[in-house]
Amino acid sequence: MYDEEDYRPVRRFPKVPLDRRFWAFFVDFIVAWIISGLGGFTLQWLVFLVVWFGLRVFLVSRNQGQSLGSWAFDIKVIDIRYRVPEIINLSKREGILGFAAMLAMYGIQSFFLMGNGISLILLVSPLLTTCGVAIADEEFNQAFHDRIAETYMIQTQRGFSLDLRLKQILAELRQNMQK
Repeated sequence: MYDEEDYRPVRRFPKVPLDRRFWAFFVDFIVAWIISGLGGFTLQWLVFLVVWFGLRVFLVSRNQGQSLGSWAFDIKVIDIRYRVPEIINLSKREGILGFAAMLAMYGIQSFFLMGNGISLILLVSPLLTTCGVAIADEEFNQAFHDRIAETYMIQTQRGFSLDLRLKQILAELRQNMQK
């Protein structure tokens, strides 16, 4: 089933489109950002990381590989054995991604509160870099944090299908407006 030199699985899963991965990440990011904003500016980074790990590690390990955002967009995280990754692998994955997301949060805040575009570029670039690796990986769509933790993002039937429901609602609205 596995090649000796390559740890990647032989079985092929449907790749998750990058826009779905983005929106799933965005849902989790916004939830963590809003909750961390309640902790005040000085503790915001700590609250953000605690909420991030709660959403993306502990919830994923208990919810069949899905966080809130992943559930909303029918995405699941698996490891090379096609199971929900262990907590240590999820922690590695989300430690990298959570730190990059926290930096991006501060970059976005500095841009909107102080108009500092340089900080925005510098603080968002680690997130763009780690996620940008998935664009280059045409076979598995693995981002940098996925490679380190040996995880994969796959499509699943279990979820809310938020993007598909929104597309359907918009199509119905367009159709009704044309009548």
